[in-house]
Amino acid sequence: MEMRQLFTPGDLLVGFDPADKWDAIRQLVEHLVVMGRLPRASAASVLEQVLARERSMSTGMERGIAIPHAAVDQLDRVAACMGVISRPNGLNFESIDSHPTRLVVLLVIPRSQKLLHIRTLADVARVLGLEDVRERLIRAPSAQDAWESLGATDVRR
Repeated sequence: MEMRQLFTPGDLLVGFDPADKWDAIRQLVEHLVVMGRLPRASAASVLEQVLARERSMSTGMERGIAIPHAAVDQLDRVAACMGVISRPNGLNFESIDSHPTRLVVLLVIPRSQKLLHIRTLADVARVLGLEDVRERLIRAPSAQDAWESLGATDVRR
């Protein structure tokens, strides 16, 4: 999946500064509501599903990446946004490698599209696994610049 199809510039929160991982998830869900990507009436339920998934096992990966996510009934297409944490000490997301998180990607995927769920998670992890992509995102001065840095990341299967 081409990352600029998954994210618009408005989906990239540059200078994201949550208090902790739980606050990060809450802010990102609220952002999807504000952007019209998630109905306000579904927000509490979706938030609880993402939080429940996170409580069951941290979605903090390696290399400063976290991908909190949930499969939900309230959507018919993927809703995604990314918080780019610019502070050098990042955020504790209880990551596999114990390193601080700098990129937090929220994925909310229709429950009925299991294969899409797996592919989207894999594609995001693969693209953000590239050091140059992560560095460009972290250094981006604006959401537009961050979005443009995703332009050369077409993932081929």
